[in-house]
Parts: sequence; structure tokens; C-alpha cells
Amino acid sequence: MEQKSNSFLETEAVGRLMGKYAVPCIISLLVAALYNIVDQIFIANADYLGSYGNAANTVVFPLTVVALAIAVMIGDGCCAT
Repeated sequence: MEQKSNSFLETEAVGRLMGKYAVPCIISLLVAALYNIVDQIFIANADYLGSYGNAANTVVFPLTVVALAIAVMIGDGCCAT
């Protein structure tokens, strides 16, 4: 009988697996938040954008986070099976 390459999913503790798969998701969301902060700083320093640029970025950022969360959910789900 062949040994499955992902047999550790059956034997490992659930808490350890959650930590193993949640850490990359958390890091990617933190990087996205840092990207937004840097974007806000650059937009605020641009004379031709000002508050309209920051307002647009503030509206779009939650949509970006939701899209990233869905992408990571699908990607990690595909990798886990």
C-alpha cells in the first residue's frame, strides 16, 4: 500500500495544523495592511491627489483585503487536500 504524502494531516494535532496553515495567511494580510499604510503616506505627499486620493484608497482597501482573504482561503484549501 502506498504512503500518502499528506498523511500528516490525519495524524497531527488540529491546533498545530491550524497554526501551520494560519501563519502564512496572517503574514499576507499584515503585508497588505503595511502596503496600504505606505500607499497612504505616498498619496498624502502628492500635491495633486491630497484628500481625494486618501479617500479613494480608504474605500478600496477593504475590498482588496476581502479579495486577498478569499484568494488565500482558496489557495490554502487547494494545498491542504
